[in-house]
Amino acid sequence: MQACSRVRCATAAFLIAASAALSPIAAQADTVLDQIDAARRAYQAGEPGVATEALNVAIVQIQQQQTEKQLQLFPEPLPGWTADDATAEATGFIAALTGKVLSRTYRQTETGAEVMMTLSANSPFLGFISGLMQTPFFTQGAEGLGAYVHQGYRGLLEPQENGSAKLSLVIGNSILLQLEGSQGTDAEILEAYLSAMDLKALEQAFDN
Repeated sequence: MQACSRVRCATAAFLIAASAALSPIAAQADTVLDQIDAARRAYQAGEPGVATEALNVAIVQIQQQQTEKQLQLFPEPLPGWTADDATAEATGFIAALTGKVLSRTYRQTETGAEVMMTLSANSPFLGFISGLMQTPFFTQGAEGLGAYVHQGYRGLLEPQENGSAKLSLVIGNSILLQLEGSQGTDAEILEAYLSAMDLKALEQAFDN
C-alpha cells in the first residue's frame, strides 16, 4: 500500500509541475476569451461601461495577434545578407485612419547595400496610388520608369541614384508592397526578395 501511495504522489507531483509549466501558454492563448467572458458578466450585471472596455481590450489583443502573424510573412535574408526584426509602425487606432504599415530592412554585409521592404495595408490613398501607377504619362515620365508585373500583380519599377531601384506592387485590394534599394541595390536583387515572398498568403493575411 505504501509503494502504491508513493506512485500516486509522484504522479500527482508530475501533473502539478506540468500544469504549472503550461499555464503561461494557456493563459496567453485564452486572454481574448477571458476579456469576452468578463464583458459578458459585466453586461449581465448591468455594467455596460465595463463590458465595453473589456471588449475593446479583446479587440486590441486580436489585432496584435494578427500583426504578429503578418510580420512573419517577410522573407528571410538572402545568402550574404542580414535583416532587422520586422516592425509595425502603425497599428490600432492610427492604423484605422492611415492604414497599417509594416517594414523590415535587409543589409548586405560586404557591400553595405540595403533593401527597405514596406507593407502598407488598408491605406485610404491606395486607390489613388494604384490608379497613378497605371497612367501611361506617369510611367513614361523618366528614363527607366515603367510598368511592372509580378505573378499577375501590377506595379511600378523606378530607377534610383547610384544604380539602385525601387519596386512598388499592389497586392489584392488593400496592400501596397514596396521594396526600395540603396547603395547600388538593383532591380535583380529586389526581384529575388520579391520572389522569396508568398504573395498569396500575404493577400489573404490582410483580407481576413
